[in-house]
Amino acid sequence: MSDKRFELVSAGPWPDRYTFSPAVRAGSLLFLAGTTATDDDMQIVGPGDIVAQTRQIYRKFDALLRAAGGSLRDIVSTTEYVTTTENYGRTADVRREVFGGPPYPVATGVIVAGLLRPAALIEISAVAVLHDPPHDVSPPEAGWARHEAEPVRRDAAPAGGRVEAP
Repeated sequence: MSDKRFELVSAGPWPDRYTFSPAVRAGSLLFLAGTTATDDDMQIVGPGDIVAQTRQIYRKFDALLRAAGGSLRDIVSTTEYVTTTENYGRTADVRREVFGGPPYPVATGVIVAGLLRPAALIEISAVAVLHDPPHDVSPPEAGWARHEAEPVRRDAAPAGGRVEAP
């Protein structure tokens, strides 16, 4: 039995030669490693196109989240490392597509001089909160049930840890 406080999550076989995991689950938290837009042959998808690269990264995240029993809607935080700000604003359109509207995950953008893969323009890491079993967190169609509070009594006075009314 392992004494690790987390478990590997992978969308397929993960080679032992790697000294990192694509994602790890610790309780209800899923940590997704910094990911670039590579395909199955480890080639960059969309060279020179930060939007295409962003889409590919979220496709990879989707596969990892599904392997863990979650979905892209479970992401609560992202960190984006970019080598250029050219067309960076257009990655917001991808986030809108991926997350389906507000509320969006918190996000941090960091400009870097370069990434491990020279053709990569963006690398994203993320944190998701998973549920056992997975469930839909969208509001109910009929609206939220509201609890009506009792009116505050102005004529009540505290008495020995109790509130007594005249």
